[in-house]
Amino acid sequence: MGFTDLPLLSQIKGRLSWLDERQRVIAQNVANADTPGYVGRDLNQPTDFAAAMRGGGGVTMIRTSAMHIAPAGHTARFETKSAPDSETTLDGNSVVVEEQMLKMAESRMAYDAAIGLYQKSMQMLRMAARAPGR
Repeated sequence: MGFTDLPLLSQIKGRLSWLDERQRVIAQNVANADTPGYVGRDLNQPTDFAAAMRGGGGVTMIRTSAMHIAPAGHTARFETKSAPDSETTLDGNSVVVEEQMLKMAESRMAYDAAIGLYQKSMQMLRMAARAPGR
């Protein structure tokens, strides 16, 4: 069993994957801020990342083409939901750039916290694996 097989680290990796995908969805919303009729989207947040990585909680395994190489581990695809912002313009667009920037900053802070937790966990594991007296 390697360090990366530990449940805590796999949950952190799942969280990072979700946050990475959320950043992509938010960037897509911002890119379509002037598109008539576009409704902003967001990701469904799984309540338990361990369950999500096992296949529940809105995460599914995908391979988009038979020509693609099958992934060694697994690839998560998160479900998106319609998430209109606080106002809709006359052309039907419901993306408010300021609200999307707040979501992006929130995701970035959560991403930084998860990275910090992952790094600290790895430091503790390295310290525990070190020979005594070093």
